[in-house]
Amino acid sequence: MPVTDILERNHKLYGDEVALVELNPLVTDTRKRTWKEYDLVETVSSQHYRREITWSVFDEKANRVANMLLERGVQKGDRVAILMFNCLEWLPIYFGILKAGAIAVPFNFRFDAKEINYCLDLAEVQVLLFGPQFIGRIESIADEISRGRLLIYVGDNCPTFAESYRELVADCSSQPPKVCLTEEDDAAIYFSSGTTGFPKAILHNHESLSQAALMEQKHHKTDRDDIFLCIPPLYHTGAKFHWMGSLMAGSKAVLLNGTTPEIILDAVSKEKCTIVWLLVPWAQDILDALDSGKVKLSDYDLHQWRLMHIGAQPVPPSLIKRWKKYFPNHLYDTNYGLSESTGPGCVHLGMENIHKVGAIGVPGYRWECKIVDPDFNEVAQGDVGELIVKGPGVMTCYYNDPKATAETLRDGWLCTGDMAMKDEDGFIYLVDRKKDVIVSGGENIYPVQIENFLSAYEKVKDVAVIGFPDNRLGEITCAIISIKDGMECTEEEINDFCNELPRYKRPKKIIFAEVPRNATGKIEKPALRKKYGADMLVAQQNNS
Repeated sequence: MPVTDILERNHKLYGDEVALVELNPLVTDTRKRTWKEYDLVETVSSQHYRREITWSVFDEKANRVANMLLERGVQKGDRVAILMFNCLEWLPIYFGILKAGAIAVPFNFRFDAKEINYCLDLAEVQVLLFGPQFIGRIESIADEISRGRLLIYVGDNCPTFAESYRELVADCSSQPPKVCLTEEDDAAIYFSSGTTGFPKAILHNHESLSQAALMEQKHHKTDRDDIFLCIPPLYHTGAKFHWMGSLMAGSKAVLLNGTTPEIILDAVSKEKCTIVWLLVPWAQDILDALDSGKVKLSDYDLHQWRLMHIGAQPVPPSLIKRWKKYFPNHLYDTNYGLSESTGPGCVHLGMENIHKVGAIGVPGYRWECKIVDPDFNEVAQGDVGELIVKGPGVMTCYYNDPKATAETLRDGWLCTGDMAMKDEDGFIYLVDRKKDVIVSGGENIYPVQIENFLSAYEKVKDVAVIGFPDNRLGEITCAIISIKDGMECTEEEINDFCNELPRYKRPKKIIFAEVPRNATGKIEKPALRKKYGADMLVAQQNNS
């Protein structure tokens, strides 16, 4: 079924119940406003910025967005982009685009002006809705991107080069638009992370989105009493499709702006959140704050918090062991996926399988998984190969890129580019990205294994392992290590700790520096290779 049907069902069944809360503890504002187009009175306290809407208002706002787009000439299959920080308008705009029969195209809010322009052209976007944080970037390219394209500003004080969202939707009907949708209709374009250059445009249909909602609800047993805390950016498939478990259950979700331990724990406490999805750095920060005494659990009411789950990157088993010491009653799950598989969940550990921490898990609801060799033959249990997945959440294609599509989709199977192995119980372990494997003296070395090992050292806050150019071995392992605040660490200490590793896996070079991560928590290894590896290679070539 089209994913919009789920929202309309919630309107009918739970219309007066709260659907979404926007919480921004970093903003102080005492205004009270009534906005006709939102059908709500926005009340903001002096301590933090908080708004909420019911399921009926959510659906009616989406209808107004859809009718506004249709009145402006948007047709079924047109592309409409969203460039906004998380806020109460984000999801109703997204669903309004879908209700109009258009394709929603969320943009990474870290895109610079050049990347925005590139992605507008790549996805052939006809309409761009953007927030106040992006005025400068859009203004710098407005003359170029506004030709044949509608620019809509979502916020106060609309710039002259755009039209005001509030004015456009103010008088639009709140009734459902008369657009026929099926699950085969195109629904959304998501961009790959762009870690190997400019991103690809990933096209999904309504079946993919509905599958994500149903799967998330089943995996985490989300019910109407649950309250989901959503912290990551909604442009990313991880945040969006984890939230869709709340959509399927008809339960409340909180959109939180802020990632400090105090902000997260305070939100869980005051909003009575039961499910929280964290990225590895945020979980580490919470544990470090608890270890140091900076944060005390006794200051918060966390008894209702039942599930903490993590995705978007490999999770060090040592982190979960530390977490369970502070939160022994928490259920835990980890989720694996790609934007090409409608985000997380094609593989998941399962809340009942915490004894398998370290694995990414088993095939998710309605998914199949295999580990294959370069000839697409399934490898033996315990051997390393490429993980491929198949299910109703696989992308339709890379938009306007048949060559890349053919390389990634084979007989309905999605080639993930991730190297993995399966144990005797059928649990899948992620070994590394195919492109990140280090080949040193003919040996394959998988950085994730070394990163997990080093993460267990008490002084290590974060770590990334990359290949470092070497004239003799081709590559050697280089560990970039971020040390916990207030601690000191030497190269000798790290080397002594690594004596437990096989000699060929031990880092040959250690650099103490910050580990860069993107908005979804993934280590930006291309940036590290460029900074440390490529520069060194150039130096070697110049001296040869």
